[in-house]
Order: sequence, then C-alpha cells, then structure tokens
Amino acid sequence: MLIRDSVPGVDAWLQSARAAIAAVGGVPAGELELAPADARTLLDLARVAAHDSGDRTNAPLLCYLVGLAVARGGVALDDIAAAVTREEPSRTSPGAA
Repeated sequence: MLIRDSVPGVDAWLQSARAAIAAVGGVPAGELELAPADARTLLDLARVAAHDSGDRTNAPLLCYLVGLAVARGGVALDDIAAAVTREEPSRTSPGAA
C-alpha cells in the first residue's frame, strides 16, 4: 500500500485507516489496495476540486463521489478523472449539482 514519493507517516496512517475500513465494511484489506497511479490521480482530482472550485471541502467530497462511481458503475478511474478535468459542471451549467 505504500505510495511512491509519499511521507512514511502518511502511509502508516493510511494503512491503519484501510484496516479499520476493511474490518467495518467486511471487505478484505487486500481489496482496498491503492495503486500508486490511482493515488496520484485521486490527489490530482482533489487538488483540482480544491483550487478550481474555491472551496477545499470539495476535495474529499469529490473523491468520495469518484469512489462511488468506480464501485457502483464500474467506470475506470482514469475516465472519471478525464471527465472531471475536462468539464466542470459548476462552470458549464448553472443548475448542475
């Protein structure tokens, strides 16, 4: 689960959080493995959400929505990232949520 170029303390915290999530969710911890490329993509999406929206709280919320789409819709993370960074609903359609 170590993420290349990351701080070891963050990795230890993330591994502990993953174990807790796995235990509560009844999911084997190995199924919650975070590949380095996926970690970079999620961090990039969080950065875009925080900076482009002007509200840092959008970063974790966007990552949660991305996780739901990947888990429930079977959409690839890279496809979601491309869609989010290509067109931001808040700027293209006034009624978008």
